[in-house]
Amino acid sequence: MSDTITLTLQQAEQLSLDILIRNGFSDAHAAAITRSVLAAQRDECHSHGLYRILNCVEAARLDAIDPRAEPEVIDQAPAVVRVNAHQGCSLLPMEQGLPLLVTKARTTGIALLGINNCFHFSALWPEVEALSSQGLVGIAMNPTHAFVAPAGGHKPLFGTNPFAFSWPRPGKTPYTFDFATSVVARGEIELHRRAGKQIPDHWAVDTDGNPTTNPEDALAGAMLTFGGHKGSALSTMIELLAGPLIGDLLGHETQAPTAEGGGKPFHGELLIAIAPEVLLGDQAAQHLSHAERLFEGIIDQDARLPSQRRYAARERSLVNGVTIPEALYLELKALL
Repeated sequence: MSDTITLTLQQAEQLSLDILIRNGFSDAHAAAITRSVLAAQRDECHSHGLYRILNCVEAARLDAIDPRAEPEVIDQAPAVVRVNAHQGCSLLPMEQGLPLLVTKARTTGIALLGINNCFHFSALWPEVEALSSQGLVGIAMNPTHAFVAPAGGHKPLFGTNPFAFSWPRPGKTPYTFDFATSVVARGEIELHRRAGKQIPDHWAVDTDGNPTTNPEDALAGAMLTFGGHKGSALSTMIELLAGPLIGDLLGHETQAPTAEGGGKPFHGELLIAIAPEVLLGDQAAQHLSHAERLFEGIIDQDARLPSQRRYAARERSLVNGVTIPEALYLELKALL
């Protein structure tokens, strides 16, 4: 028997929708979640692909989130949109708040979207690319549960605190990056655990603060920030901007759902949209063209632009479908 299963994109989409709806998610939430995990799986971002459906269903089965929550979009100020997720997943609130964010950015030049009281598990690059696809510069960030020690520390305090940026390139795929401020995303350690593989010893420390290659010990201990004190400072910034600044919690004030009914898995997310045509007027096209010199300089040195591998994976998946471990496929089917 093969160790992997290949699905067409349509089969993967239907599998996701069927599982989510079968497990209590509204049609709207199921569709929004599916769009995100399918985009990640299509681009071979395995840690945020179909695997994440397991987390969603578990949270719903533990009654830790409301899978049918109705987001509340609030027109807060001329350049500010807020969405109360009402303890549901973040993706539907993001999609519902995005049109007003875009409208405000095109009016004021820059606008903010704060999502409150949400369960967030997804990659951020689809969200900033939703902005760059409309000619806007997109920035997104959010705290997560406390999994990461500050530089020089050894106990979890920060979330993995991802940050994403997307710059529109007319006629080309956008310049996009999306990374955790921890050395790796927590999902990468979880995937190593599931595969029975060790991790590099600079990813995390165990409960005694010692470097570890055991993913189980890493998940029980604390992950580390990338770049030492620099990653630690960026993580702090994200906690503040996507926490207190939008009236939401810090990472260490939230907890993952538990079988005992505990946990408080809700926090905030911040998106920023910038409209070059408002800042630059009729010179916007000229300056966006000027920006291409930077990308050309990177490529001329045979260096790789962020997301190039992802875009190549997308082209393969559009032709060949997506391949996932058979064990994951069986786990997903069991949810039906």
